[in-house]
Amino acid sequence: MDPGKVVVIYGPRRVGKTTLLNQLSKELNSDYLMVNGQERRVKRWLGSQDSLIMRNYLKDKKILLVDEAQYVDQIGLNLKILVDMMPEIKVVATGSSSFELANQVGEPLVGRKWQFILYPLAQLELSLTEDQMQVESNLESRLIFGSYPEVVLTDSYERKKDILDSIVDGYILKDLLVLENLKKEYKLIPLLKLLAFQIGKEVSLSELSNNLNMSFHTVERYLYLLEKVFVIMRVGGFSRNLRKEVNKNSRYYFYDNGIRNAVIENFNDLSLRNDVGQLWENYLFMERLKKRAYIGPRAYCYFWRTYDKKEIDLIEEREGKLFGYEFKWSERKKTKPPKDWLKTYDNASYKVINRENYSEFIT
Repeated sequence: MDPGKVVVIYGPRRVGKTTLLNQLSKELNSDYLMVNGQERRVKRWLGSQDSLIMRNYLKDKKILLVDEAQYVDQIGLNLKILVDMMPEIKVVATGSSSFELANQVGEPLVGRKWQFILYPLAQLELSLTEDQMQVESNLESRLIFGSYPEVVLTDSYERKKDILDSIVDGYILKDLLVLENLKKEYKLIPLLKLLAFQIGKEVSLSELSNNLNMSFHTVERYLYLLEKVFVIMRVGGFSRNLRKEVNKNSRYYFYDNGIRNAVIENFNDLSLRNDVGQLWENYLFMERLKKRAYIGPRAYCYFWRTYDKKEIDLIEEREGKLFGYEFKWSERKKTKPPKDWLKTYDNASYKVINRENYSEFIT
């Protein structure tokens, strides 16, 4: 938190952004003001584009905490005016709908903001309170129910299901329906279901379009919006040298396994499922992403596949090198690196991540 800077915290609903601000407020002295962007009076003065009105409300406060900032009109421009006229002030703003907040704060706050994403709980965080035996015993629950804070904190399986259903129905869809004029909102869940069954595979937008009887551009737009409300994440294919490398289509992962399973309405035990490999891949991909976001290393991410079906689940490009990771649920299954991968890229490595070694990979 620097004077004259805005800390912007994005993230899915119900991951703890408000809790984070409340915790932060307890550690501050009386020189702060905490407001919610959904309140009409806050919308009026914080959306006024008038520095005198803002000064009048802030008085001698040195810190402004804004929850649900996306509901304030032109929030980026207003915060720019605020930090320009009061360079001593520190601002933290949170928002769950990144396409709304990003469009508003991006250009106005160039050079004036720090930007972060708050994810569902990371195993990196949970391991601070769990020993290795607890980590292993909780793994199945994480694969099935994910790691939203409320889900992790309840022991009731039925309660976990109810929480996840409410997040999907009451928050994820609400964000899209309230902030975007969707004409075929009833197609959102069918679209998500199709994606849920294609984790670890390239997704053809034309195929989605045909299956859902929607136009290609509508499917494209819905996928974009679902990314921006932190439901899914798109990953592109890596290609540099080989003609036979495939990089046309993308893969999609869910930010949380629990949301994925709520969409397909399947919370069965792993012993009763035929998609354990997909759950494992989604889990490792997102936990690794959280680790990179919170403690590093920073990297560009891709998948790699050739037309003759040689593939690697995750490619990290960092420090001038390529790191290939293949995700395998069974530690007994031996996997060799694709010859084309190591032969084509002399700065590349390859490693299989399974239940024996995954802990270090994500924590």
